[in-house]
Amino acid sequence: MATKKKAKAKPVKAKAKAKAAAPAAKKPIGMAVNIGLNFVDPAHYGGWDGELAACQFDAKDMRELAQARGMTSELMLDAQATRAKVIGAIQGAAAKLRAGDYFLLTYSGHGGQVDDVTADEDDRLDETWCLWDGELIDDELYYELGRFASGVRICVLSDSCHSGTVVRRMPSDGKMPPASRMMPPDIAEKVYKAHKSFYDGLQKAITRKAGKNGTLEPGAGSPQAAVSERLVAIANRFQAQLILISGCQDRQLSRDGARNGVFTGQLRTVWNSGAYGGNYAQLRAAVAAGIPPAYDQTPNLFTLGDTSKFVLEKPFTLKP
Repeated sequence: MATKKKAKAKPVKAKAKAKAAAPAAKKPIGMAVNIGLNFVDPAHYGGWDGELAACQFDAKDMRELAQARGMTSELMLDAQATRAKVIGAIQGAAAKLRAGDYFLLTYSGHGGQVDDVTADEDDRLDETWCLWDGELIDDELYYELGRFASGVRICVLSDSCHSGTVVRRMPSDGKMPPASRMMPPDIAEKVYKAHKSFYDGLQKAITRKAGKNGTLEPGAGSPQAAVSERLVAIANRFQAQLILISGCQDRQLSRDGARNGVFTGQLRTVWNSGAYGGNYAQLRAAVAAGIPPAYDQTPNLFTLGDTSKFVLEKPFTLKP
């Protein structure tokens, strides 16, 4: 009986050839939304158009900065900056960005206030950005930013009044300096009364979505922040990393200018077309140091999430 020959063993390929090459590391994506309103729609604001001079310049300059750093940018000026479009742009970025990616949100315009119907702000007021067809409440903004995925880095620049944490109060003397970016209190009250059911409904909806949580977890917010229960609840669910650098402290006002707002103009000077080499904390300090004391306007830095590494990066950098 014939003996079967044993099949020759096939040479074993090198492991490097047998396995597919390891995928290349994901390149971080950068997206920006740059908002600037020199005017708002008088139809929503009781006949007040909120005229300012430099907010569109601010937004265009921030878009230029974003694009120079490799980000795609969506520019929203005046009538383009509606509540629906701004919220939609934020939600669109949240749907696309993943861990390691970067989102830059800049706002230049008036800050406003509406009554806090859930009574969890100690001044009984909720602070707002004055968009074209209505105000965006602070807790709405933080709720939307809280939808970003874990590990996404978010930088918000707010050149407006009510911007220390986008949670601030009217100056104790009730007076507004010239060229202030604060909605006049009488206009704010008039607008709120005319649209009370709308703004009350927004606050109640955010309260239902965010829930209640009376303790802010360590690292969830900056120690100087005055936060509402809604913001505490949002912060405790915050997975992304947020740095807000704003135009003023909680009890100050941001000023407009001819070419830029005082805050944005000084930020551009310090940034120096990208030649600046410091981190976020140093950037805030350098901008603050360059604003004349007579303006009584000191930029603030506020954080949510674990920003211990993020705050030490060079600002507006896509690759950590």
